[in-house]
Amino acid sequence: MTPYLIRRILLILPTLFGVSILAFLLIHWMPGDPAEILAGEHASPEVVEQLRRDLHLDRPLPEQYLTYVEGIFRGELGRSAKTHEAVADEIRRYFPATVELATAALLIACLIGVPAGFLAARRPGGPVDALSTGLASLGVSMPVFWLGLILMYLLAVRFPVFPVSGRAPAIFSHPPVTGFLLLDCLVAGDARMAVRVLHHLAVPAFVLGTVPMAVIARMTRSSLLESLGRDYIRTARAKGLTELPVLLRHAGRNGILPTLTVIGLQFGVLLGGAIITETVFSWPGIGRWILLAVESRDARVLQAGVLLMAISFALVNLVTDAAYAALDPRIKLR
Repeated sequence: MTPYLIRRILLILPTLFGVSILAFLLIHWMPGDPAEILAGEHASPEVVEQLRRDLHLDRPLPEQYLTYVEGIFRGELGRSAKTHEAVADEIRRYFPATVELATAALLIACLIGVPAGFLAARRPGGPVDALSTGLASLGVSMPVFWLGLILMYLLAVRFPVFPVSGRAPAIFSHPPVTGFLLLDCLVAGDARMAVRVLHHLAVPAFVLGTVPMAVIARMTRSSLLESLGRDYIRTARAKGLTELPVLLRHAGRNGILPTLTVIGLQFGVLLGGAIITETVFSWPGIGRWILLAVESRDARVLQAGVLLMAISFALVNLVTDAAYAALDPRIKLR
């Protein structure tokens, strides 16, 4: 296991190095002078020049990159041109919201997608299989923003069952112990507020989870159908086992492994691809934070956002590979 994980980590490092270069060059590719953008419209030339020296923008490009990487290791990512707050502090504020939303979306996707794949594989070509495959294709092809607006109109405007937007009620007052509102409610022992937080989370998580739900259902179905054609399945049936134990105990144990890989990859995609959902539902997460930075040409925020998404995706892939290797002993020999 250890040599395998070391190889996986060594493969991640060049990717993160390339992403750090791209993130660093963002501030030079964006139109306008970065020092003037950070200083503001009414700043004097002397202030702009001083800021340029403070940011090391007057130095050669390789030296600027080394300074940028050194700042990353120290946790110093600069300040936002829009809010003038430290970018690291803003990440600590917004990233838990995205993780909370992505986790809830993946949980919904697994709770619906995996059973749908099992039911479809149990009777391939039957009505349940056709319904599951059709809904999976619809989930993959349906625009997320369209579904979000439709559900918002139906469940929040036409029939006011769920809140329209936001992460929590306006009366939420628990201190941010973990940054995850649901956990903060549980830490404070406020079960009623935890239910209200889940109430705000339900619709955005379902909308964000529709595409992973469809992908997980299709992968579960295809991997189970492949397992059901193996010799050990025929042996189990020859011993007199009924179809359900064969599907769950024998085919399921081996057929679920590729699905676990897809689940891990989908979590990485959700962390970096929640921009549309967060914008539609005014969810204060990293995706909406990056979108606002694009609109205001906030280079420091964009640098940090791109780097954060790359690191998150790489770590999720690493954890997924480790889990797959732990469940499948054959991986350790490769």
